[in-house]
Amino acid sequence: MRVGVVFPQTESGTDPGFIREYTQAAEELGYRHILAYDHVLGAGLRDRPNWSGPYSEHDVFHEPFVLFGYMAAVADNLEFVTGVIISPQRQTVLLAKQAASLDVLNKGRFRLGIGVGWNEIEYIGLNENFRNRGKREEEQIDLMRKLWMNQTIDYQGQYHQIPDAGINPLPVQRPIPIWLGGKSDVAYRRAARLADGFMPQFPPDDEGIEIVERIRQYVRDEGRDPLEFGMEARVSLMDKSPDVWQQEFEGWRKLKASHISVNTMRMGLRQPSDHIDMIRRFAEEIGVS
Repeated sequence: MRVGVVFPQTESGTDPGFIREYTQAAEELGYRHILAYDHVLGAGLRDRPNWSGPYSEHDVFHEPFVLFGYMAAVADNLEFVTGVIISPQRQTVLLAKQAASLDVLNKGRFRLGIGVGWNEIEYIGLNENFRNRGKREEEQIDLMRKLWMNQTIDYQGQYHQIPDAGINPLPVQRPIPIWLGGKSDVAYRRAARLADGFMPQFPPDDEGIEIVERIRQYVRDEGRDPLEFGMEARVSLMDKSPDVWQQEFEGWRKLKASHISVNTMRMGLRQPSDHIDMIRRFAEEIGVS
């Protein structure tokens, strides 16, 4: 099980020095990858008294491709992972181009995690349709893989048309691995049918175990081998003791997760550097190798 960290987007601030220090510390501590969340717009709360979303205008979000481009220049062997890019609110060809460029700059160490998202405000601001986002994501996966595998393509889909054109440079990985996130049975089935792996957002409790087994059965139903289907779990350290960290970590190991990421956000840490101290503590107490 490869162990990585979730970059503390909302508590990272805007100092490039911290981003460099965090990246290098994660690598020095033995973590294998850095995962970053994606949000382009934060909702203003002045006229939204009943807002229930987990993020708003007050939360910092560095754009993942720009962030990883910077990190790639200060790290030697880290893999970068989006967890997840809200792909249907982005232009598909541009997303494929950005992913390919990052894959080249980081020497083939990149996984593209995507999802359909929950925030309609972002879709409105980016001029994309919130209502058909699931169907468009499925076509996006097909289109991006073709763009990554061919110098030029002729593509006529329901939502995309490309007349004999392609991206350059092509990625090192052909194709780049695409992983899906989500919290619905539709998302689980879509991942089993189309993705290289899934990113669960739940603990390895009884319900989580049932969902993982359900996803793996869906993978079998598609004629695929569950052992070749990745699982990127997360351990959130918020409001948990080290004993619980260990239990969740071992729970995912028993479930044969291929990857796991440690999330230090929302722990009440007072400054960005505290996140470095926390991933160091996790590495010392639980181990990351």
